Amino acid sequence: CYFFILGLRVTVLLTSSLMVLGAGLRCVPVSDLEIRKKLVHGGQLLNGLAGPTVMNAAPFLSTTWFSPDERATATAIASLLNYLGSAAAFLVGPLVVPPPNGTAHLGAHSNTQHVKDRIEAVLYAEFGMVSLIFSAALAYFPSRPPFPPSVAAASQRLSYRRSFCRLLSNFRFLMIALAYAIPLGVFSGWSGVLDLILTPIHVSQVDAGWIGFWSIVGGCVVGIAMARFADFIRGMLKFILLLLLSGATLASTWFTLTCLTTVTHLPLTTATLYTSCILLGIFLNSSVPIFFELFVETVYPVPEGISCGVVTFLSNVFMGVLLFFLTFYHTEFSWFNWCLPGSCLLSLLLILCFRESYDRLYLDVVVSV
Repeated sequence: CYFFILGLRVTVLLTSSLMVLGAGLRCVPVSDLEIRKKLVHGGQLLNGLAGPTVMNAAPFLSTTWFSPDERATATAIASLLNYLGSAAAFLVGPLVVPPPNGTAHLGAHSNTQHVKDRIEAVLYAEFGMVSLIFSAALAYFPSRPPFPPSVAAASQRLSYRRSFCRLLSNFRFLMIALAYAIPLGVFSGWSGVLDLILTPIHVSQVDAGWIGFWSIVGGCVVGIAMARFADFIRGMLKFILLLLLSGATLASTWFTLTCLTTVTHLPLTTATLYTSCILLGIFLNSSVPIFFELFVETVYPVPEGISCGVVTFLSNVFMGVLLFFLTFYHTEFSWFNWCLPGSCLLSLLLILCFRESYDRLYLDVVVSV
């Protein structure tokens, strides 16, 4: 929504400043643990406020700066590069900070101080990176190109109030919003506690980190390739989503059944766990830019930031609900694993019933001709 109200440059500067302030609060050297905890929570809150804006920037950025035959690729690159940060987090945590269950004599002051120093090093590094990004955006980040690259980029959009009324009354948009929010929200919550899920089957924290890393990297590569295909052959967004969600349903079912070794007797090896988890991440992560493009095409002329902001909010809601239940049922994770294939199958059925339309693309093609 901020993109529509403030413009691209002001929004990027505002959100990046929130990230700098949030990262800085976590680095304040305070000896009082209660004050330090409040500062860390405050920093996380500021970073969380900036997160949805960064996640929703890709469709607005691609429409503003790129032509119709480049938009899907630009959306994929801008949105999936955000996921590379999550991929790096899967590695930085286990590799830089030693796991407590793998540290000998944890009660010793020297080992505790070593873990603390490593955590602080990660926090300082994050503060330095976001400060560098903010400085670069402050130095040069124009809101728009000198000339609009397409008719849609120059066209008038609906007002803030009318946009929400259009979204809430559009049944087709609600269908694909749920098709996106349910599996992506469940997957985000599931991947966030992947090390806990894999611990009962004797998979280390480092291995869980590598699984998460390669699933995200693979999703980025496949997502950009799929988006490039969508730019070459227009009008295929629904077909691409059907392929990706079918693969996600099969991969998540494979992983869930593999974990039930006492029931299914499927081989539980490192190779099968790596393969099923990485395939699941590839299929779901690569669907994000395709979903974003389909949202914009379906509800045009609703601004991109508003439509994608609504679905991102819904995805976070489903992730929050799932993690809320996890606080009560955290001793056994089979129910959590079954949520994955169930959400993917539900999303696949919603996409099957969805009737696609390309209103923004139609405007560009007809008016340009």
